[in-house]
Amino acid sequence: MQERTLFTVLGAISFTHFLNDTMQSVMVASYPLFKEGLALSFAQIGLVTLAFQFTASLLQPAVGLYTDRYPRPFSLVVGMGSTLLGLLLLSSAGSFAMLLLAAALVGTGSSVFHPEASRVARMASGGRHGLAQSIFQVGGNAGQAFGPLLAAWVVLPHGQKSIALFSLIALLAMVILGGVGVWYRDQQRRPKKAAATGGHDLSRRRVAATLGVLVGLMFSKFFYLSSISSYLIFYLVEHYGVDTRTGQYHLFYFLFAVAAGTLLGGPIGDRIGRKRVIWLSILGVAPFTLALPYVGLHASALLTLVIGFMLASAFPAMVVYAQELLPGKIGTVSGLFFGLAFGLAGIGAAVMGVLADHWGIEAVYRLCAYLPLLGLMAVWLPELHRPREAVA
Repeated sequence: MQERTLFTVLGAISFTHFLNDTMQSVMVASYPLFKEGLALSFAQIGLVTLAFQFTASLLQPAVGLYTDRYPRPFSLVVGMGSTLLGLLLLSSAGSFAMLLLAAALVGTGSSVFHPEASRVARMASGGRHGLAQSIFQVGGNAGQAFGPLLAAWVVLPHGQKSIALFSLIALLAMVILGGVGVWYRDQQRRPKKAAATGGHDLSRRRVAATLGVLVGLMFSKFFYLSSISSYLIFYLVEHYGVDTRTGQYHLFYFLFAVAAGTLLGGPIGDRIGRKRVIWLSILGVAPFTLALPYVGLHASALLTLVIGFMLASAFPAMVVYAQELLPGKIGTVSGLFFGLAFGLAGIGAAVMGVLADHWGIEAVYRLCAYLPLLGLMAVWLPELHRPREAVA
């Protein structure tokens, strides 16, 4: 591993994460276009999200487990190629079935990208694992924030076929990832240092129980985030009577706050401990989520900023905490947690789509407001006593 933090590599992997998630976010932000053009229900919109998240969540742990044993430096390029094909199909999809297939191809690209990109971030961290994870993840969150703007500026005015233009972004990402793959390959060829010993003395049973707590916390976090990222535009249109373009801007505000929270969550965890960040970011957001369904439009925008920032700060800390819990299994842990993130968000989108069809989108928002209270489970996370990480 590197003795200093390689910000050039981290910048490259973060930028390609930005490009990857920009393309995904354009797909999500284009839901109103697909809903109207293909006459889809809320439940079908949820199933499109599920097709994307499901392929990613199922494949990511398998990809991570495989590459822990057999590293594949250029698999990042292959994964981005799947995303490129998905975008081209998305631009011409004329049926619900084609839309599901396109979403699944984009999800497959993500399933290959995230575990290996997370490994590259840790390899280039120089021991500052939380910082490296935040730099990597913030690229994705920034892409998620930028996607709705591109949808408002490009897709909504020019229609579904304009989505094909974003395949050029995928092509650019493939070129950059080719360069990252060369660096990754060279690192694999270097003499390896002795593997570090585990940073804790927890029993296997305690490790399994701790992973269960982390999964519960992720359920709380990603089910709630899914309620906003997938349905905020519909909620604003119904509850406040705004137009779709205004809703796109509000979604951008929220996703921008998510990006900011992601950037700070990792380095704060390096300093004060992962457990404290996880505890504060999930349970601490509950008062704001409970108030959100009952405030005016401007207060709603402010609250979604706070919610997005606080909830997002937990994920880099969760990933690094799990990597420290299971040392030596970076790809497996990264694939599992990114896979869970995608899978839980997809299931959440599908479930909430069905509930919105039956109860209305406003009732769903009132119900989801209680999810962050599950953050109380963080009390069962053990402290992982470890030597202070080296700082470059």
